[in-house]
Amino acid sequence: MSQFGKVAVLMGGDSSEREVSLMSGAGVLKALLSKGVDAHAFDPAERDLSELKRDGFARCFIALHGRLGEGGAVQGALELLGIPYTGSGIMASSIAMDKVMTKRIWLSEGIPTPRYTLLQRGAFDRRQVVEVPDTLGLPVIVKPAHEGSSFGVTKVVGYSGMAGAVEAAGKLDSDILCEECIEGDEVTCPVLGTGDVARALPVIRIVAPDGNYDYQNKYFTDTTQYLVPCGLPAGEEEAIQALVLKAYRVLDCRGWGRVDVMIDGKTRKPYLLEINTSPGMTSHSLVPKSAQAAGISYEDLCFSLLATAALDTGEPV
Repeated sequence: MSQFGKVAVLMGGDSSEREVSLMSGAGVLKALLSKGVDAHAFDPAERDLSELKRDGFARCFIALHGRLGEGGAVQGALELLGIPYTGSGIMASSIAMDKVMTKRIWLSEGIPTPRYTLLQRGAFDRRQVVEVPDTLGLPVIVKPAHEGSSFGVTKVVGYSGMAGAVEAAGKLDSDILCEECIEGDEVTCPVLGTGDVARALPVIRIVAPDGNYDYQNKYFTDTTQYLVPCGLPAGEEEAIQALVLKAYRVLDCRGWGRVDVMIDGKTRKPYLLEINTSPGMTSHSLVPKSAQAAGISYEDLCFSLLATAALDTGEPV
């Protein structure tokens, strides 16, 4: 559409999620082209972002994933260039990329999230590692605090597994998040929009092989089930949607996002794990599946997200 001008679909990048980002970007690019948008692929790992201004790009659809794509740095660069972009602004992006900071804010707002212990590389000893299960119980989830797509995540079922799990997460991040394992239904809920007009899409219940929703089962197998309608007991979906909307708004997210949730199998209490401000758009991704259940096609979803491109300054676009 001519009102959007020349559009860059940012994909690839330098993060550990480069491969997934390239798949997301390819899907978004195809969808926008099918809508008549003057869209072009742009890989920040291969081109300097300053070329966006030089080459006359008027908007960016951010299909980047990981800390170098959705953690606020790219958003800050686009603010300086004055080029509107999809998704959350600098502050919300950087907070959401930091799982520990997200938890701190959610907890301050009364939003339930699993109990946790933070270990920082070089600042803990073997005794502190072994004591984590004493505090959080077993199993315990160990993961990098600033990664996505399940990179470096380990479910530890015994004390002997703690050292290896912490080492694996520490190779990817200086902040290692040890989290209480909530066992029960795993669900996710996308959000579209900003502020009071933001709305939650249908909840998806995820049933992965042996309960292991890892990188492989997320993107490269067809054995994971994505149930929408989610089939949760009466009232639970609406309660989760309301909780997710609150969590999205308190971080001042905009445009779109997706919140991952675990429901305790015994108490049925939901616990929010994290929020993704640049969700995947691959053939296996969850936001398109939820949108489809709400009657929104992949192409229409991409087009509507592009229409929300904005700057933190609030200048008209």
